[in-house]
Amino acid sequence: MTWLYLILAIVGEVIGTTALKASDGFTKWGYGGVSILAYGFAFYLLSIVLKTMSVGVAYAIWSGVGVAFVTVIGIVLFGQKLDFFGYLGIALIVSGVAVLNLLSGSATH
Repeated sequence: MTWLYLILAIVGEVIGTTALKASDGFTKWGYGGVSILAYGFAFYLLSIVLKTMSVGVAYAIWSGVGVAFVTVIGIVLFGQKLDFFGYLGIALIVSGVAVLNLLSGSATH
């Protein structure tokens, strides 16, 4: 269940961040409300994950995967652009998450 909760926490964080961008500085309150609810959902689930997974690894996975998904959403929905080093940085973040998951025994405690 830990991994399911972590995946759902990531989804909540991605929805919250996307809605935060769409809220246009909280001038569009509907999106602002979605953002607040999604972040609350994400933090609640992350708190459950932290009962069985080390905080550093959980946060690295949560934030790293979230960064990658939000970047794709920013490109697709908001027309944002990245240069070579932007893509390189995202690739390094994703690589770090992969190393944590595939090679490190630190994921649980």
